[in-house]
Amino acid sequence: MTLLMVGVGLEKKGLFSEGASYEDAVLAQTGRRTTRLGMEPFGIKTEKGRCGWRDTLLAIEERVILANKYPGMIADDLSDYLFARSTGHIGSLMTLINRGCQRAVRTGVERLDKQLLDQVKNNTASERARQEQQDALGPV
Repeated sequence: MTLLMVGVGLEKKGLFSEGASYEDAVLAQTGRRTTRLGMEPFGIKTEKGRCGWRDTLLAIEERVILANKYPGMIADDLSDYLFARSTGHIGSLMTLINRGCQRAVRTGVERLDKQLLDQVKNNTASERARQEQQDALGPV
C-alpha cells in the first residue's frame, strides 16, 4: 500500500508518531512503516541545479503535444522565464505548462511562448514571488 500525504507540518500534526509517550512510540505502526520524502524546489545557483532544471524542461518538452512545437521551445527559449514563474517548484511549473498548453490549443497558437504564458495565471505563491525572481534573473 502506498499512502501519499502532501502538506505543511505533517510531522507536527502527529502523522509520524502515535501515542503520548516513548513507550507508545516504540509500539507505533505508522511511524515505523512510513518514510518521509521531501520535495525541494529546483535551484539554479549551481551547475548541478541548472542541469537538473534543464533535464526536467527537456523531459516536459518531449511530452508536450502542440502542432507548432519546436525543439528548444521550453528548455531553451523559456527556461529562465519558467523558473521565475514557478520559483523552481515542480507543481507550479506543471500547472503553468498545463494551463499554457490549454490556452495554446484554445487560441489556435499551438505553441508556448512568453506572450502566451503571460496571459496564464499560476498559483498564488508563485505569482507573489514572480517579480522577485524576475528581478534576480534579469531580463527574461
